[in-house]
Formats: sequence, structure tokens, C-alpha cells
Amino acid sequence: MSIRVAVAQFGATTDKEANLAKVHALIERAAGDGLDLVVLPENAMYSNPDATADISPAAESLDGPFAAAVRDAAKRHGIAVVAGMTEKLPDNPRCSNTVLASDAGGELIGVYRKVHLYDAFGYKESARIQPAEFRPLTFPLGGLTFGVMTCYDLRFPEIARLLVDAGANAIVVPAAWAVGPAKEDHWVTLARARAIENTSYMIMAGQSGPACTGQSMIIDPMGTVVASAGESEGLASSSLLAERVDQVRAKNPSLSNRRFTIAGTLT
Repeated sequence: MSIRVAVAQFGATTDKEANLAKVHALIERAAGDGLDLVVLPENAMYSNPDATADISPAAESLDGPFAAAVRDAAKRHGIAVVAGMTEKLPDNPRCSNTVLASDAGGELIGVYRKVHLYDAFGYKESARIQPAEFRPLTFPLGGLTFGVMTCYDLRFPEIARLLVDAGANAIVVPAAWAVGPAKEDHWVTLARARAIENTSYMIMAGQSGPACTGQSMIIDPMGTVVASAGESEGLASSSLLAERVDQVRAKNPSLSNRRFTIAGTLT
């Protein structure tokens, strides 16, 4: 059994209406290409590169306009969608960096709230975002089980391993990987490492420039990049096969050979 998956790449701004128009156009294009799942970047709803800006006025609830529009587009075009948004939290001045997943019927599969915040390389995401407790989001589709994490989580191998322990064999990573010295190399190296060590697909959907590196890609369980969007706005797609995961895990049984497990609670 195979499933056709796309990573959708664009550079979001503070213009929520323009961002939503691009999100809808990319969903429509992916569906028109006959794909089953499209993954959009982190902060696809709203992105403000000014680390000192108050983003709370732009935040929305999970029943707000952006989430509703994504679910409506998924239903209208008959395609599963994963997309990042800024979620308003009750009684909290900070927001959540949230990823929502919708099935092809427009039903909310679940949400993932970012655990590891980007307090690195001169940036302090925690000034505006509330870190979440880890709750794995996984969902079955096309014979595979997809797990979700966000951007900076990629630098922490425990997150990917916890998702694999929860049954995932394909990991979805919406991101806004900031530009900087060696950053693009880190993005590719870490993503390939997570694929290799977990013998799992990695579906990496990043924002494009000028603030982010782009280079959205799909990586197979052996660590080979099988599709890439380069640096420009657009889609990259590939067929994913559950049989390919089984084949790689038989050849490289590192998961079954390991001598320890990861606890389900992170600190």
C-alpha cells in the first residue's frame, strides 16, 4: 500500500489573509495532483520575525477562522492536511505554537503543541510561546502511522523516538527553520539522522526565505532525500510505502537491537 504525500513550502508573514490564501492554494494544488496528505509549515497562519513583537492579538483558538478554513479546504478537496498556527491559550499571556491535523473529510484528527522552544542562536521563542507538555500526536493513513513534532524539536532525538515508540513510522515536521551560518546544513543533517536512527520516513515542511531556509523535503527510512522543494515557494511530493519501512527495518534492525527505552515524560 502506498500514500502520496507533499510538503508545501511558502514564507508566511503578518498578513493572515494572504497567508491563508497561500495555504488554500497549496492545498488545492496538492489535491489536484492526486495527493493524499499535504504538510504545511510551522506558523503557516501568522509569522512575525520580530522576536520582541506581541503576537497574542493574532492568535486564534482551534475553532477560530484559520483552523476552520484549513478543515474546510481539506474537506472540499478531499485531502488530509497538517498545518502550523499560533493558538490562543485561556488565561495565559503567552500563546501555543500549535500544529493541527485534519483528515480528508475535514474532521480534526488532533493537535500537537510544541515542546522544545527555540531559545537559541540569539532568539527566544519562550518570551512569546508557552512550552507544552509532551503528548504524542499520531494518526494512521495509507498503511503508515504518522507522528508529529515541530521545528526545533528536531534537535532532540527523544521526541522522534517517543513518536516511534507510540507507533509512528513516518514523522511529520512543520518548521520555520531560521536562516544563519550552517543552519541549512543542520536542517538536512538532523532530518536525515532522525530518519536513519528511527528507520522512518521524515516529512519536512519548512517556510521559505528570506527569514527561513526552505529546503522542505521527504526522506526515506534509509536516510535518502527522495523529494525536495529547494528554496522557492511550492510543493515537493513522493509516494510512501509501508513495505519500504519493513524492508529497511529488516536490514537495519536498530530499533529492536536497542538496550533501553525512553520514558514518556520529558522535563
